Amino acid sequence: MLTQAVRLVLLATVVVATPPLSVPCPVAPAGVGRITGHVRDTAGQTLAGAQVVVVGTRFAAVTDRTGAYAIASVPEGAYSVRAMYIGYAPLEVHGIRVKTDSTTSADFTLQAASANVAAVVVTAVPATAAKMAEVASRLALGDAQQGVVQFYRHRREPWNTEEYGHKDENQFLAVSAHPLSTFSIDVDRASYSNVRRFLLGGQAPPVDAVRLEELVNYFPYDYAEPTGDDPVAIHTELGGTPWKQGHQLLRIGLQAKRVAVAGLPASNLVFLIDVSGSMDEPNKLPLVKSALTMLVNTLRPQDRVAIVVYAGSAGLVLPSTAGDQKSRILAAIDSLEAGGSTAGGAGIKRAYDEAVANFIRGGNNRVILATDGDFNVGVSSDGELIRLIEDRRKTGVFLTVLGFGMGNLKDSKMEQLADH
Repeated sequence: MLTQAVRLVLLATVVVATPPLSVPCPVAPAGVGRITGHVRDTAGQTLAGAQVVVVGTRFAAVTDRTGAYAIASVPEGAYSVRAMYIGYAPLEVHGIRVKTDSTTSADFTLQAASANVAAVVVTAVPATAAKMAEVASRLALGDAQQGVVQFYRHRREPWNTEEYGHKDENQFLAVSAHPLSTFSIDVDRASYSNVRRFLLGGQAPPVDAVRLEELVNYFPYDYAEPTGDDPVAIHTELGGTPWKQGHQLLRIGLQAKRVAVAGLPASNLVFLIDVSGSMDEPNKLPLVKSALTMLVNTLRPQDRVAIVVYAGSAGLVLPSTAGDQKSRILAAIDSLEAGGSTAGGAGIKRAYDEAVANFIRGGNNRVILATDGDFNVGVSSDGELIRLIEDRRKTGVFLTVLGFGMGNLKDSKMEQLADH
């Protein structure tokens, strides 16, 4: 019988109005252009999730599901641009010229890497020099450019300030003494992507970064939908456990009704974007901008978007704007730059104010927070932030928390915000 409660991580919350913080809106720098294009393989297949970087700068983007990318606000000049994708040899193109208020096209065709990697058995032993040599000799990596073997040490590197909340291992409980099991029908998948990031980097993930229900829920199961007035359909499967004879394992799958995108209610979205100095890395703010650009392209005229940013203080970059004014919304996203400390609490307050002021009755009213979670100015302690979220979750505005980057990711803080 299931005894673990399935926890929710990306959950709801929201706001009451507080006096707005007055901050000048960022202005796009003069003399900048865009670089756009596609990344494909030699067979012509598009590569979604490929990273494209302007060499020697902080400008970068990640390709969407069509293999397309866009790098905005690149200062005028000549650059080398590199495209990279796991399993493929990186490709660098030189002499790409960016002109003011113009778009430069640069397409990439990546060739599959020829490295063959043998099976590796990972064991919990100290990473001695002899053990490193033994495992490395079993990897068919070819020359040194084909790969690097890394060993995860459970002592944190000095530069790494990532934080994860402590997770207790669930114990077996006797059904006779504990006949009731509860679980949430909300789903989060964040842990899977984070664990995958560690593994692809050749490291074992920290123990507390592994949340099993999020790994299980990452995958679609194609369950049948509910019928009639039932809110969910329940699917069960019972079988013997492979590790303990006489024990049985029950899987419970829930499926809510699938809603066609065309039938979704109007959305009132507030993008709450961390533009502090810690976000000034290719896999942080540039990736946020690429992701939000993809979302904006799906908006309808009845949808609305506002943009609030926070660094040393918080400000409204774009007031609530109709979804068909895409050029105005995209220009505001392109203008964002990172720098300063992180007043996260002030940003959350300002975003909720904007969401409540433009509330759509019966619609999807949501604050979308994009950050590495490194709040260090003003309301920043876990307790203060949780009380702030709890105080504002009765207004009908929901909160989605998206974590970006690595090295200083504050997973524990972001998880608590979403939970409350």
